[in-house]
Amino acid sequence: MISNGNLYNFGEVLYKSPHDMAELARVEALIVTHGKAAFSRDPFIGGHITGSAFVLSPDRRAVLMTHHAKLDRWLQLGGHCDGICNPRFVAIKEAYEESGLSRIDLIINDILDVDIHAIPARKGEPEHLHYDLRYLMQASDFDVKISHESKELKWVSLNELERLTSSQSVLRMRDKVLKFIG
Repeated sequence: MISNGNLYNFGEVLYKSPHDMAELARVEALIVTHGKAAFSRDPFIGGHITGSAFVLSPDRRAVLMTHHAKLDRWLQLGGHCDGICNPRFVAIKEAYEESGLSRIDLIINDILDVDIHAIPARKGEPEHLHYDLRYLMQASDFDVKISHESKELKWVSLNELERLTSSQSVLRMRDKVLKFIG
């Protein structure tokens, strides 16, 4: 697993699918090439590592989704590492900041999913990649408060997630969660 002299330890990948292992190899290559800069926001190195949280409801029947203000899409919670070399911590921090939830627990320490995706060019930033490491979490209650980063927050039944998004990366996480919780 990503070790780079044991400096980075993000956990194992929960399901070692060919997709996740290939994406993880790309994350490792980014770290080998750019070191700590891979955890920055620098879009000019081609991309950077981000941390995401797939936050389940207290009854584990729904996931908290955000209508992302800048990307104008429904996504899981998460964000940039901003120099923090621990995407698991970043995923937890972003989940709290973006949801207003008072308690979120990490269900497993391992990586639920790995996804590398393009972020469109914006003012002063070229198109670049997010090397997203995603973790599974659970909220202790349903009481959310929208942040400036979202247009809306919504608890969505895992069985009805396709009604909100057709994103294969989000649906792939849902399928892994359903397999995990049985």
